Formats: sequence, structure tokens, C-alpha cells
Amino acid sequence: MTNTELDNGAPAPAFTLPRDGGETVSLGDFAGKPLVLFFYPRDDTSGCTKEAIAFTELTPKFAALGVSLLGISKDSVKKHEKFIAKHNLGMPLLSDEEGDMCEQYGVWKEKSMYGKTYMGIERSTFLINGDGKIAQIWRKVKVPGHAEAVLEAAETL
Repeated sequence: MTNTELDNGAPAPAFTLPRDGGETVSLGDFAGKPLVLFFYPRDDTSGCTKEAIAFTELTPKFAALGVSLLGISKDSVKKHEKFIAKHNLGMPLLSDEEGDMCEQYGVWKEKSMYGKTYMGIERSTFLINGDGKIAQIWRKVKVPGHAEAVLEAAETL
């Protein structure tokens, strides 16, 4: 699978992944409705926790706009369930353990820390409109103020 770069206006790549609670979620479940997909590196790490809590706090405002939220990482469903329970998170978390969705959305990147390079999820968010097209992409996300910026963009759909 190649690491593609998606652009605004491109059709959002289809997916079907397991989520917390044992169900599966597909892009088709949101046909005709806007959707926010936020990819994050790992459950229960500092930045990922802050981001998930920020989106949780804004969930009622997204819901008022008819916008659904989904978080995605390569963590297992079991880890997602612990993460949700620990922080009282308000959106489904999808498990992309195989990394196919991360590849399709171009978020599986070479990263470096302390001089070592490794592959990991680049924190990224995709706003998908009701037609299933990408309305806006945020890459290399910095957490402070990010959920608010996504909400602001969602208000323009």
C-alpha cells in the first residue's frame, strides 16, 4: 500500500474498522452527513489525551451542526475501551491495527525522536463533507486550539 497524500476535494477513502464496544464503523455509515476523522499516535499519551478530551468537550457543538467525530489509532479495541473509560471520552475510537486506513489517508509517516527514526501516525485531522469529499485537512497537528479550529471549519459546511 502506498503512502498517498490526499487533497481537499478528493473523495474520502472508504473504510470499515472495529470500534470500542465490539461494533464496526464504515465511511458509508455517514453518507450524507459531515464527519471529522482525527488520527492520533497512541491512546493515553499526553498529547493524544488532551486532543481527545478537547474533541469530547466540543462534541455537543459538533452534534448541533450534525457533524460526527471519530478518533483513529493503531491501538487495539481493548486499549481504546480503557482510554475512553479512563477519560470519559465522548466519541467512538476506531482500531486500525493493520494500518490500512492510516496508509490510505497518508498519515503513516517516518518520524524521529531523540535521533532515532521510526514509523508512526502523524497527528492529522480530516473534515469530510456530506458528499463524502474531503473539505479540509490538518497535518502535523499541534493540539492546543485544534479542536476549536476544526469546529470553526465545520461551521462553514
